[in-house]
Amino acid sequence: MGGVRTALYNYLFAKQRGGDFILRIEDTDSHRFVPGAEQYIIEALSWCGIIPDEGVDMATGKVVEAPSERHPHAPYRQSQRTPIYRKYAEQLVAAGKAYYAFDSAADLEERRAAAEASGETFIYNQKTRLQLRNSLTLPPEETARLLRETTDWTIRFKMPENTVVQMDDLIRGHIEMNTDTLDDKVLWKRADELPTYHLANIVDDHLMEITEVIRGEEWLPSLPLHYQLYEAFGWTDTMPRFAHLSLLLKPVGNGKLSKRDGDKMGFPVFPLQWISADGTASHGYREDGYFPEAFVNMLALLGWNPGDDRELFTLDELVQAFSMEKVQKAGAKFNPEKAKWFNKEYLRQKSEEELTDLFMPVLSAHNLADVDREYALKVVTLVKERATFVEDFWTIASYLFIAPSQFEAFGVKAGAAIAQKPVDPRAKVYDDTLTAPFLAKDVEKFWNAENSAMALETVQSLSGKSFASAQEMSEAIESYIKGNEWPMGKVMNTLRLALTGSASGLGIADIIHLVGIPEALSRLAFAAERLTA
Repeated sequence: MGGVRTALYNYLFAKQRGGDFILRIEDTDSHRFVPGAEQYIIEALSWCGIIPDEGVDMATGKVVEAPSERHPHAPYRQSQRTPIYRKYAEQLVAAGKAYYAFDSAADLEERRAAAEASGETFIYNQKTRLQLRNSLTLPPEETARLLRETTDWTIRFKMPENTVVQMDDLIRGHIEMNTDTLDDKVLWKRADELPTYHLANIVDDHLMEITEVIRGEEWLPSLPLHYQLYEAFGWTDTMPRFAHLSLLLKPVGNGKLSKRDGDKMGFPVFPLQWISADGTASHGYREDGYFPEAFVNMLALLGWNPGDDRELFTLDELVQAFSMEKVQKAGAKFNPEKAKWFNKEYLRQKSEEELTDLFMPVLSAHNLADVDREYALKVVTLVKERATFVEDFWTIASYLFIAPSQFEAFGVKAGAAIAQKPVDPRAKVYDDTLTAPFLAKDVEKFWNAENSAMALETVQSLSGKSFASAQEMSEAIESYIKGNEWPMGKVMNTLRLALTGSASGLGIADIIHLVGIPEALSRLAFAAERLTA
């Protein structure tokens, strides 16, 4: 989610100003490389409607590798640009802005341990660099020999001493930091001939003519280094503006939102389902039934507000309304229920026709591919206001497609809940392990011979009559029950139990008007057969 929000804010900012949104694949950290991540990112952005102007050929879904009129800065994978970074790293060395470091990992670890034992912290910087094994301390001929004969060396940036770096962030304002608190970061590694993030991004942002960089706040401590790199290269006139976004926070407690929070609380933190290397699947918003426009709308408001009470925005409307001035500095707490609210609102905005098109595959997945579309449309129209997801149409109203007598065969749980164990002689009619045709607690509360007889007679009174609407049928049912001075609640709940498997659900007349009077009588007969002790 955090990565998609960052991409979204970049996209909104670029589009509002008539600029381009560029997707670049930063894959030079071999230790953090994740197979499949590149295609996942492209598919996720495409699902969200966040389409890059450069970097990806949307026709093929592939990262562009060769320059073209539309993609002039290719290749866009940093792993394909490695010779460029070596050249610029060497340029800094030649200018005295960087140096070769030959310290082994073991040497550095030993120094860290020694410093820690003394209650100090080891930092590779202006205080220690002249005590270490690098081109600043070794004779030129020894440096040349090590460069030729060894591969375990790096190029480090030579951080200026006692210099106040003055920076401006589009979200956080003016920031100052003294370079004496900073270390000499590694820019390039001979062992794998790859740059670090710091060098690669500075070089690429310059060459790709990036004007604004909007990224997560975890990169804020690196901003002084990046300012210094621009100065070292002589690129300050074209340095982009930076904005560092706050974290997405846990729904409860403190801290950054994580996959573990989603697993624990049952909500997705990935835009699409993600399968990890060990085969573990993590929920995705797409697979959980969220509309992409609802997901994007929700994300946009996690850290930004339009300045008024408005909450629903299309992507085009977000482009018009977005501003960095209204992006908040504090972390944004994620609310899973609010995410559902957004989806419910977008579902309500869709036409019944569109929702029926989306619902038909759900019916097919439940082995009901032959359901008449017009009938499905009527069901969708009836239950639309109760649903949050398209799948809810089935959860709410599966009994409008299959009778309780078919529940076991279709794996439907009565009342969308597992039946409880009964405590009376009718135990044989229940199944508390998977499905049940009737919800036990409702059977015990409402079903008896008297109620059953009243319910049956009420439906029989409708036979042979024509009703133009469910409302007209409802009036006839109510009139018949009142005319016989029967208890309305008992009769209606008994009817609903026989029709739906539980004492909850849609209105009785709505159900009977849809399934038909003969089907209603058939369901009453089945209930009487199964539930009469």
